[in-house]
Parts: sequence; C-alpha cells; structure tokens
Amino acid sequence: MNAERDQRDASVTEDPFYGRMNDPPAGAWVTGPCGDTMEFYLVIENDVIRRVNCHTDGCSFTRLCGLTVAAHVQDKSVVEALRLSAGQLLDVLPRLPPEHRHCAILAVSALYRTIGQYWVEAASS
Repeated sequence: MNAERDQRDASVTEDPFYGRMNDPPAGAWVTGPCGDTMEFYLVIENDVIRRVNCHTDGCSFTRLCGLTVAAHVQDKSVVEALRLSAGQLLDVLPRLPPEHRHCAILAVSALYRTIGQYWVEAASS
C-alpha cells in the first residue's frame, strides 16, 4: 500500500507545474471549506507568467484542478490568467465528479489571490 502511494506521489512530483518554489516573486494559498489547501507560486516578467507552480495537501481532484490551472496560465499575461473562471475549468474537466467541483473554485481562487499578492508587492516596491 505504501509503495503504491509512493509511486503515485512520485508521478505527481514529476509534473513540471507541481511543487513549491523557493522565494517566488508571488505566492499565496487558499484553504477551501473541505479543508484542502491550494498554493500557487508565480514568476512574472513584463506582466507575463513565465513560471507557475502549484502545491496542495488535498485530494487528487484538487491536485488535478491546480495542475490544469497552472498549465493554462503558463506564458499568458496576468490579465489573460485572470480571465480563467472555475466554470471554464469545469468545461475542460468534464469528468470531475459533482462532489469535487469545489476543487475548481479552490484552484482558481488561489490563482487569483496569488496574482493579487503580486500586485500588492509590486505596488509597494
């Protein structure tokens, strides 16, 4: 059982969008009502998201939503990234079980918070 979990965890950590960043220009997290926490980390250059990572302590559906958001916003402008909605995320993940649709809201909310944190830091520097 532990070997199975280790293999699953290893495959997730091999994803280029999964994991924490050391000292990112922007980073924030949101904890959903389910107790899952979604974190996003961004490197933004000239208002374009050049690198994005996510991390969660949540279920595989939360992880899937975070990774899908990350892949979608990579190399997009910050404004384009803010156009992503939870509804659009659900459209690209039609097999997400109804009881896990809140994971899409959690992932998008964490992205929004991270961009907001970036703007606050940029305005104060």
